[in-house]
Amino acid sequence: MRKLMIAIIGLMGLLGFVGPMGFMTSCSPEPPLHLYDAQEAVIELSVVDLDLEGYWETVMELSTQVDLAANWYYGWDEIDVLTHHSVLGYTMPDAFEVRRYYTGDIPYAPHTGVIIDTIHGNHYQGMFDWGYWDMLLWNHINPYDGVQSLVIDETTSLDSVIAYTNPTMRATRYNAPAFTHAFNAPEPLFTAYEQAIEINKNLDGFVYDEQRNAWIRTLKLVLRPVTYIYLTQVILHNNRGRITSVDGNADISGMARSTNMNTGVAGNDAVTVFYNVNLKKERDKDGEKVDIIGGRVVTFGPIGVETKAIEEAKKAGILKRASGLDKKYRHYMDCTMQFNNGNDSTFVFDITDQVQQQYKGGIITIELNVDTIQIPSRSGGSGFDAVVKDFEDGGTHEFDI
Repeated sequence: MRKLMIAIIGLMGLLGFVGPMGFMTSCSPEPPLHLYDAQEAVIELSVVDLDLEGYWETVMELSTQVDLAANWYYGWDEIDVLTHHSVLGYTMPDAFEVRRYYTGDIPYAPHTGVIIDTIHGNHYQGMFDWGYWDMLLWNHINPYDGVQSLVIDETTSLDSVIAYTNPTMRATRYNAPAFTHAFNAPEPLFTAYEQAIEINKNLDGFVYDEQRNAWIRTLKLVLRPVTYIYLTQVILHNNRGRITSVDGNADISGMARSTNMNTGVAGNDAVTVFYNVNLKKERDKDGEKVDIIGGRVVTFGPIGVETKAIEEAKKAGILKRASGLDKKYRHYMDCTMQFNNGNDSTFVFDITDQVQQQYKGGIITIELNVDTIQIPSRSGGSGFDAVVKDFEDGGTHEFDI
């Protein structure tokens, strides 16, 4: 896990004497300090190195990291980058949203006000009164087209900042009982939250830095992803040109619509998330030439995921599976495939076990032997009700994986 190092550099000797609040006892550190109630502080963020493998873990008894070289056959080329407007994994943030909450002399008190800042780079300055502070950071969202899918709700409650997305025009019924349309995928989102940061007149926790001529306190905040990347690949064995293309659209169901950015707990509102897929032909899989339908989707994860609690439980050696997951909603992945006779069918795959074993994202693999399915005699469209129809009538095919 990468850590975001934050140094509060303040209480500077160069700010000048302002009144009777000066630190004037015989144990005064050198150089002498001149303090006042609303003191300017400087916060510096270290370089944050985010990489795909570093955040993807399964939740088996013996946790292992995702092995892209061994398990990801679809690949990721320039066409995929253009289609998805993204590299395969996470990218390092270069700007942050900063929210500071002053709680006075009471640590962990409810928030009554907020100080809002945006920083570019790794340098931040602000005014800190004596007492306790809570601090929330997240990466600045910069969508490629200027249209942000993420909605950040900071007004309903100052104590719980909620991130969510809104529905698309794409109709769906897959395991999202409260919603009739698929939702936009969120942008990658990372948060760090620290409570009860005490800044007192005794300089507890501060160390003098001669080069900066400043007294420094270092906070170690863990920058955690609260959105998770799933790479999906439908591997077509023995295709021989029968499935010729896809319409580019896919959905994954049973995912949370929102997350609490303070706690890292995913919401309990299950939705279907829309994303894009593409068909690549003649890919190599363990010496076999296969066609693969692949895509990348960012989600808030299954409902009920609590990243911080799960990570702490894993460190303590008490986590066996993804505790806290609400398993009443199954997870389905669907995509529409075009056949060589001009007809299309929407295939729906049950991927529940794979998602629950990879609650923080990972590779979802579906093996489909095209010899076992019949070429549809008419276009099946995308109706979920077509599940009950015979395969020879086209419609939607459902497979248990």
